Amino acid sequence: MPPRAFEETVLPHLDAAFNYARWLTRNHAEAEDVVQDACVRAMRFFTSLRGDDARGWLFAIVRNTWYSRVARRASMTEVTPVDGAQDQTADNALDPEEQLLQQRDVARVRAALEQLPVDFREVIVLREIEGLSYKEIAAVVRIPIGTVMSRLARARERLLSVLKATAPMETLS
Repeated sequence: MPPRAFEETVLPHLDAAFNYARWLTRNHAEAEDVVQDACVRAMRFFTSLRGDDARGWLFAIVRNTWYSRVARRASMTEVTPVDGAQDQTADNALDPEEQLLQQRDVARVRAALEQLPVDFREVIVLREIEGLSYKEIAAVVRIPIGTVMSRLARARERLLSVLKATAPMETLS
């Protein structure tokens, strides 16, 4: 396929791929590197794309790129928390106090997600943040749909448990 087809088919999904990579890596700079490497691989193997699911296909490449990097390293280096400032868009309909409370809640959920093991974190991010179907997640992560469903259920339970443990004091009284 001509380069234009790659641009029209794959490039619209780069932001979502970067978001997914940030959740996998928990590091902004590392996520940029992973997505860059994944994009190069996607260009090289663009002819292997079958059907219309360029988004899921790109996510699978991002995931494989990340795990290849992890496998190449003897030990993981310390990572920094995800910089959420770029993802937080101000809701002009909220007053300043409501915005502050919303930002606090977003930070709590983000911190709780980062505490999940990577296999739980990735399925919950792919489902709840990226909106992929169970079938699409199964293809990206290369596990059966039943495993996606059970892993997602356990991830949600664990996320709820972490959120309850870190609940603000005013909600506990």
